[in-house]
Amino acid sequence: MQIRSVHNVYIHSMNVFITGGTGFVGRALVLRLRRDGHTVTVLTRNVNRASSLLGKEAEFLDSNSGDEAISEALARSTAVVNLAGEPLIGGRWTEEKKQRFRKSRVGFTNDLVGHLSAISERPTVLVSASAVGYYGNRGDAILEEDSSAGDDFLSQLCVDWEAAARKAESLGVRVVTPRLGVVLGPEEGALSKMIPAFRAGLGGPVGSGFQFVPWIHVDDLVELLITMIRDERYAGAVNATAPKPVRFKQFSAALGSGLSKPAFLPVPSLALRVLFGEAADVLLNSQRAIPTVASVNGFQFAHATIESAFADILDSSEIHITTVDGPIPQSDYLTKNHPSYLLKAESTLGQPLDTIFDFFSRPENLGLITPPGMQFRMMSSIGEIAEGVEIRYKLRVGPLPISWTTRIDVWEDRVRFVDSQIKGPYSSWWHEHRFEANGETTKMFDRVFYTPPAGPLGKIANYLFIEDELRRVFAYRTAVMRRRFG
Repeated sequence: MQIRSVHNVYIHSMNVFITGGTGFVGRALVLRLRRDGHTVTVLTRNVNRASSLLGKEAEFLDSNSGDEAISEALARSTAVVNLAGEPLIGGRWTEEKKQRFRKSRVGFTNDLVGHLSAISERPTVLVSASAVGYYGNRGDAILEEDSSAGDDFLSQLCVDWEAAARKAESLGVRVVTPRLGVVLGPEEGALSKMIPAFRAGLGGPVGSGFQFVPWIHVDDLVELLITMIRDERYAGAVNATAPKPVRFKQFSAALGSGLSKPAFLPVPSLALRVLFGEAADVLLNSQRAIPTVASVNGFQFAHATIESAFADILDSSEIHITTVDGPIPQSDYLTKNHPSYLLKAESTLGQPLDTIFDFFSRPENLGLITPPGMQFRMMSSIGEIAEGVEIRYKLRVGPLPISWTTRIDVWEDRVRFVDSQIKGPYSSWWHEHRFEANGETTKMFDRVFYTPPAGPLGKIANYLFIEDELRRVFAYRTAVMRRRFG
């Protein structure tokens, strides 16, 4: 296939305008851009929700602000990344739902290009998402970017979506349409729906298991999106997939192996068709998509194999939980609420201590480092964190909504801080965050002394699910922090 060859351009400082910035990929992209010091503007329908998910990492523009405000924000932008689109997974596809899919993708992208046409100073590039659904159900055929489109609903949706974005080319804007595969990451995306069954030993291949899954690790996707912004060789369609697509049987086996669980219980195609109708195509269609454009342009995937991706996503080796059988820190709280267990975590972050500590000093960032499925919501307004401050918030643990109040017991600037639970689900919870400068990097240490509720039953609950839940939460936080700080 023909690859357009243009000079590579590196833009040192950018203002990036993002739609869909509160979604799985959008939030990861915002954090990665902020690591390099870029400014980010997120267009959103709900500013309060967006700020709870992204804290102070972005500026937010209400999509109801009017055409003039949106056009002005675009005129200030170096690049636009369009990730907006109503999720395809979730129930059967009615005609009404299909129209919403089209409106949120094709209609929205048409409106976005309309805003670009209304301004004279325009961003240099529009990266507008598409999907491997473009190709339809293609069995074992190798699919490169110049392969033909399929003929089903998803294919036509992607064809029209990409065509809407390409209208910006007539305005002098470079347009890239990454065709996203199944995006894999901790606690979100496709894996968030699959892992519970696999953890319970009930996972397995979907349908025949022979269909190809065109997957990509979220961190590789984010790096590829940023490369598309910076590198002028990228124009037109780009398969945003890992170089080694796998059959669903291999995908399931790798996930089961990563969780140390069996993965042989299949989900029959007929059952999916009965439950989801046409929507089952998302799971049953086979697309052996290969990232030819990215490979020719020298893009390096950090996770080229499914085993590497799952090893990274499922890793909680830096998190250790033991029973408390030695001395505990001197603390009035722990003296009154003697702990049963100790969680310890350690990570190295690639920026100076001042930068890391400032991030944790902002209560608005608490939601950003909490798995989104926990639906974190701040209930108190706090200017700055300091000793004696109480923070009230709500979150969800499994199916249960929980109100939690924590108090800052210790605040040693640039050294450590300690928070303890005043109201919440645990009988005791004391969490120390400690920071050490290590040249231009920072070592971060966590110690959590805790006691589950319900007395003797709490020990059983800790063994059955609380330990796994805490490892999951702290592993997610580590992934977020490394995405943000390296």
